[in-house]
Amino acid sequence: MAVAKKKIPVSRRRRPSPLVVCVLSRKKTLYSTRRLVQAAKLLGYRPLVLDTLRCNVVVESGRPVLRYGTEPVPPLDVVVPRIGASITSYGLAVVSQLEMMEVPVLNDANAIASSRDKLRCLQLLGRRGVGIPTTLMAHRRTDIGPLVEQVGGLPVIVKLIQGTQGIGVMIARTFDEVETLLNTFWDLGHDILLQQFIQESEGKDIRAFVVGDRVVAAMRRQAKAGEFRSNIHRGGEGVPIDLSEELTATAVRAARIIGLEVAGVDMLESNRGPMVLEVNSSPGFEGIEGATRLDVAGKIIRHAAQLALAHKAGFCKRRVV
Repeated sequence: MAVAKKKIPVSRRRRPSPLVVCVLSRKKTLYSTRRLVQAAKLLGYRPLVLDTLRCNVVVESGRPVLRYGTEPVPPLDVVVPRIGASITSYGLAVVSQLEMMEVPVLNDANAIASSRDKLRCLQLLGRRGVGIPTTLMAHRRTDIGPLVEQVGGLPVIVKLIQGTQGIGVMIARTFDEVETLLNTFWDLGHDILLQQFIQESEGKDIRAFVVGDRVVAAMRRQAKAGEFRSNIHRGGEGVPIDLSEELTATAVRAARIIGLEVAGVDMLESNRGPMVLEVNSSPGFEGIEGATRLDVAGKIIRHAAQLALAHKAGFCKRRVV
């Protein structure tokens, strides 16, 4: 006589635990952090915000450990790093430790480091044929004229190698201004870049937000009156745009070359085609969500979840360029 199988009530069946999506961020109150947490909850995942500077890296033979204060960091399914420029060095150590622990990380330490060094980023892009403004780094105090001519003449852009939100970016319209800026920064121990000024794009650029292999949002940024920098943090205004195929392909390729899964790619529309200015590994998205009304945070979290599931299934999601 067959024995009927006992049915387990739906309420008692084991449900899979939700993915734990960790956001590395200095503050829970930051717009981007709040939006990522909100998006994770809406998609049914469990968000966890860890202050990067409270993470302690413990290096032992054969057993990498990350502690949060005195407690071990709980099991994480995927990490979304939001590493600010002011804590780049420590943030890279934390991200690298997570990689050693085989935790999927949306942007890895090498890619973040490459994006933060403006010269290194442009070197990688230029080697692969991506359009970039002619850029020069020099340290020897010499005649300024030949240096300026090598990047197309006056006016010229002067940049710190590491900077964000338009900080450390200046325009020099005379040789005296170039010389003053160079000598000032050299005296302070900074390495700087001279960069070609693209006249036809003065005061405006394009921010393309790349997630995975797609541009998920884009806006044109226009500088306020009297300002050549178009950054939203410096008063620039963003308006949504539909990118051309050429601009889209350039943005995605730039992110791939640097090795980023999530990137803000800043481009100029020049007479010679798209030119990449910068590839940001921790792009803010308050401005672009406001301008486009698109759910950028949700797209990031969905991509992070795909990366976590691919890792659980045993295949690598990292792309080969």
